[in-house]
Amino acid sequence: METADDAGVYQISDDVALVQTADLFPPVVDDPYSFGAIAAANALSDVYAMGGRPLTAMNLIGWPNGVIDYEFMGLVMKGGADKLVEAGATLVGGHSWDDAEPKFGMSITGLIDPRHIVTNAAAHPGDELVLTKPLGMGIITTGLKSELVGDETIRQASEIMATLNRGAAEAMAEVGARAATDITGFGLLGHLRELVDGSRLAAEISFWAVPILEEARRLVEQGVAPGGTRRNLDSVREFVNFGDLPEAAQLLLADAQTSGGLLIAVEPAKLDQLLAALKAHQTPAAAHIGRLVAEPVGHISVRP
Repeated sequence: METADDAGVYQISDDVALVQTADLFPPVVDDPYSFGAIAAANALSDVYAMGGRPLTAMNLIGWPNGVIDYEFMGLVMKGGADKLVEAGATLVGGHSWDDAEPKFGMSITGLIDPRHIVTNAAAHPGDELVLTKPLGMGIITTGLKSELVGDETIRQASEIMATLNRGAAEAMAEVGARAATDITGFGLLGHLRELVDGSRLAAEISFWAVPILEEARRLVEQGVAPGGTRRNLDSVREFVNFGDLPEAAQLLLADAQTSGGLLIAVEPAKLDQLLAALKAHQTPAAAHIGRLVAEPVGHISVRP
């Protein structure tokens, strides 16, 4: 709790522990099957961020009784179930309730060796930072609500959000990364701040090294950004030195993500090995975006 880590870990024996997490949210895309797959990938992500392996899942679904046909509810759950199969996890039950707005997610239980937990509080000065998915999902899904994005952009964003962080977690384990977190609602800067706070370090990142979907760059220049993204930026201003970076670029770094990638801290000698492993696992991105430094603790510098 003290370092806002991604999931809870409960030790069973010397070499077995449970990883537990839960998450749900309203639709981010119109297609119900895609929404279900994205929500499942998002819930599974916290287990992957800890270096664990998902084992079981329970559905959590709120649905407007008598307002939206239950056929669509079935498609949402089918998308989630298929994503669990891809992850090698088993659906064992769940809970549903009447809600004014559709919501879907899962509680996930995974397994991990307690001697090899990847937390957001174990990074060292000099560690390199690597991101495994591009940013911009919050801005694009906001543009979708206003019909400002086309079908191809929706398809691309949906595919990225529904991509499991399994390959990134496996690459991280192969190399032996020091620390990691997944990028979700607090955006890159918010979750990076949790990592530097937990590890008692500071960070330097290069804006142009951060992978960002081009459509998100276009939309944010038009003033499109969700309220959560703007609140994220406001919450980190006192901890981030942006230099002369324009506010549109700042918003991209603070954009609230759904089912974002892993942010991994790895010792410099293993950087090339990690990038190669991520490419072998075909993660949506394998971007070296910056590094961790000793001081000032809790602060982030963004270099253009």
